[in-house]
Amino acid sequence: MNQEEKFMKAAIREAKKAEKLEEVPIGCVIVYNDKIIARGYNRRNTDKNTLAHAELLAIKKASKKLGDWRLEGCTMYVTLEPCQMCAGAIVQARMDKVVIGSMNPKAGCAGSVLNLLQISAFNHQVALEKGVLEEECSTMLSSFFRTLREKKKKASEK
Repeated sequence: MNQEEKFMKAAIREAKKAEKLEEVPIGCVIVYNDKIIARGYNRRNTDKNTLAHAELLAIKKASKKLGDWRLEGCTMYVTLEPCQMCAGAIVQARMDKVVIGSMNPKAGCAGSVLNLLQISAFNHQVALEKGVLEEECSTMLSSFFRTLREKKKKASEK
């Protein structure tokens, strides 16, 4: 297992925490000097907060840990391609690189719908690596949504 896979496995563990809360299983870790300095997982429903995305929660923790809003020298590992809000925050935080497990064709902003991470007009661009443990990340999300649809179907049949 290489470094990318090792850290993506840690992000997957975070996603499973979200899944236990019946949240969409998205997880994230931020690495600095080959060490995880922050973790986050989706908590939107739990916290009743639109901003409680895995990436934003991890960015907040990483900034606190480093004592700076600038996260230069950091790499984010995230199980699902960031949305527009998270991609914007990643650029604003000056993150060096984002490693993505699964792409999000409906809302992804690291290449699927838009690529906010690499707009040349911005004063910072983020290096990207896609498809790390993609099958594991995709399967986790697919099975979550399949189970959710089944629960909704059973509830409507009652």
